[in-house]
Amino acid sequence: MAQYVQMGHFVYGANAKYEFSDRTLAHVKVAAGLKLRRQESFYLSWVKPASEGSGRVTVWLSPSIPVQFQFTTPHPEDLNRVWLKALAMTAMSDRGMVVLEEQEAAAYVRDHPPTLSTG
Repeated sequence: MAQYVQMGHFVYGANAKYEFSDRTLAHVKVAAGLKLRRQESFYLSWVKPASEGSGRVTVWLSPSIPVQFQFTTPHPEDLNRVWLKALAMTAMSDRGMVVLEEQEAAAYVRDHPPTLSTG
């Protein structure tokens, strides 16, 4: 039996609205919120599903641009710490934060060990 996925929206600026599963949206909200709280600006990118015409979307997130996270479900999702870590790690790259699938998170963390900065 197929499981129904609750879909919420990421609202960017005045009128751009993007659909994500509530579970994905909850993780992006926390990971992006940590950066925005520190007054950091960054790219947020994701792959569009074939049902939306395929391709990629990238937006510039900045503390000065309003964003909303609109959830379908009334209760918060249980958060996967590995997925949050993977999102935070992607945000440190030149590409900015990339919305990975939950099942990709552990492999991303394993395959991208932190490097020591030599300053």
